[in-house]
Amino acid sequence: MSLQVRCLSFRQPYAGLVLDGLKTVESRWRPLLAPLENQTLAVHIAQRDWDQDEDWRAVLSGPLGMNRVQIRALLDSGERFGRGVVAGLVDVGGTWLCPASLEEEELHHLERSAVLIGLQEKQLTHLSNPRWLRGPLRTRGGRDLWTVEIPPELLP
Repeated sequence: MSLQVRCLSFRQPYAGLVLDGLKTVESRWRPLLAPLENQTLAVHIAQRDWDQDEDWRAVLSGPLGMNRVQIRALLDSGERFGRGVVAGLVDVGGTWLCPASLEEEELHHLERSAVLIGLQEKQLTHLSNPRWLRGPLRTRGGRDLWTVEIPPELLP
């Protein structure tokens, strides 16, 4: 029996970082994932890269202490199914507004979890239990959330 689930498109490298379990906090300007608390979300890998900045690289090499070889391996892992595909599932936790002022240690912890800096005043959502599908489900991405049907042979 296939699984019908809500889906969200992530640009690389964030899709791979979510599915490889490194990114456990998603940030958005609005509480897009709040209605999905305690539900499973399908992760779609967008065709385009995240091109606004490379803060993710600074977090990986800085606070997370990864070298270039480790970062390259992580990026390659995220590309295993290519682009324009539903590649995995993740469980959605609670969503909260990150305050404008946080203790520095707490902010750095959140930035490591989100693999992103500048989280203040964004909506943050906890992600857990990431799992890659057995194979890619080729489908066009959508804006915001949409529903996708995953055949049983692709389920982890």
